[in-house]
Amino acid sequence: MAANSPPVGIAHLTLLQLSPPDLVTTAAAAGFSFVGVRVKAVTAGEHEYPMSPGSPMSKETLQRLDDTGLSVLDVEFLSLGPQTGPDDWLPALEAGAALDARTISVVGVDEQRDRLTDTLSRLTADATPFGILPTLEPISYNAVSRVDEAAALAIATGAAVLLDALHVQRGGSSLDEVRALDPALVPVLQLCDGPLVLPDSLDVPAELPLGMTTDGSVLKTESRALRQVPGEGEFPLAELLAVVAPETPLSAEVPNVRLQAQLTPLEYAVRNREAVRALLERVRAPSPTASGQ
Repeated sequence: MAANSPPVGIAHLTLLQLSPPDLVTTAAAAGFSFVGVRVKAVTAGEHEYPMSPGSPMSKETLQRLDDTGLSVLDVEFLSLGPQTGPDDWLPALEAGAALDARTISVVGVDEQRDRLTDTLSRLTADATPFGILPTLEPISYNAVSRVDEAAALAIATGAAVLLDALHVQRGGSSLDEVRALDPALVPVLQLCDGPLVLPDSLDVPAELPLGMTTDGSVLKTESRALRQVPGEGEFPLAELLAVVAPETPLSAEVPNVRLQAQLTPLEYAVRNREAVRALLERVRAPSPTASGQ
């Protein structure tokens, strides 16, 4: 990786079938420098890995991090709803702190904005002693769906914003909204690809693995099971990278049940790492106009 390249990692959703320690080993072999780890199940039926501090799996994950030199940037995942409170986030914060994670990703599903603001404020206060910063991700099918909404909430509560290329595209946010963000507000950008226009339907297996429930929603199906590898779709990824700080860490979040049925986890991880590398090279390449001057 070039000296001026940002760190590149892989989100757990990309290879959710792997346990955290196996994710670390696979990510290292593929050339990533950090991982995101799920310490809390997200969807109904999803397997929850036993990652409480001191558990055998937590200890094994720490050993693999030490062996490979990788780090954990973020742990996930918490939906902030009307009833969400410390009983929901303290175990995740404890698990994240044991891994020396820096952020915890959250989404806003509470339609009442004042209450959501209060919940995020309390989470941010509780996360501070753990050295963890909540990152609010605008999700195209949730109450907080746009970049500007997430930014306003993050600024009001001392949190940060997690940008995801898919939800920037599907949530209707503009590149100008991303450009307007204080770089310090964005600790990571998740990359994937897809068609510019959401299809009317998506052909997926009758049963998605690992509890990836979609509720029949095309948006959820794409988000959780059929994202495309960076550079293999139509998203304006180069333009998106151009409006965030060049040192912003990049995380490949690319669940794709079709491709993953054809490739080993390592092969799929390598495909995504090489795709991000190619994207960065394209972004750094001088334009024909500039080179001709």
